[in-house]
Amino acid sequence: MEQKNQNKNKQEIVKKTNEIPKAKGKIIEKTETSQRDNPAAPSEKKPVETPNESKKSEQIKKPETQNKKIKRDEAVVNIQNAPVSTKYSKNICKFIKNKQIGKAINDLEQVLVHKKAIPMRGGVGHKKSAGSFASGSGKYPKDATEYFIKLLKSLSSNAIINGLENSTITEAISNIGQKPRARFGRWKRKRTHIRLVARELKIKDKEKIKEKK
Repeated sequence: MEQKNQNKNKQEIVKKTNEIPKAKGKIIEKTETSQRDNPAAPSEKKPVETPNESKKSEQIKKPETQNKKIKRDEAVVNIQNAPVSTKYSKNICKFIKNKQIGKAINDLEQVLVHKKAIPMRGGVGHKKSAGSFASGSGKYPKDATEYFIKLLKSLSSNAIINGLENSTITEAISNIGQKPRARFGRWKRKRTHIRLVARELKIKDKEKIKEKK
């Protein structure tokens, strides 16, 4: 009897071990059949991108490194409360106007060497290089000419950046600025507002300037 019971127990253990892998195989088959039967079920495959969507994604990722340059017709320099005499600055503006920037710089450099005089009005000594303006009266203002040379160099650099070639000074304006008090308010300092504009002139405009001269 004892041997029969032991044989029965062995047979039951063998049956259980044979049933376990069969169950696993059934579970795997169910999962595969479920995906075939339900095509709308979520799959692990990645979505395929169309060529238009890929181009859009690349455009979004790549930032615009090249900024378009805006072409301008003029170069401008504006200075407020410059430490220059308004009297000298007005006469220098008349001396510079309707000239090319390079020529104006050369003329002002000759003023520093006392080869050319800036024509001026009223109570000023006569200079041969001053021309017929105000009966040949003129001066050699050092500080004002040096300051204007700096402004003209910055104006020429602005013209090059804006793509202007052989630009001429069409506007040269100077006005009285704020006059701050000096030591203990005994006197007022000299301040002026200066505006310089350079443009590329056409042939008709150049002829008009020559007629005015």
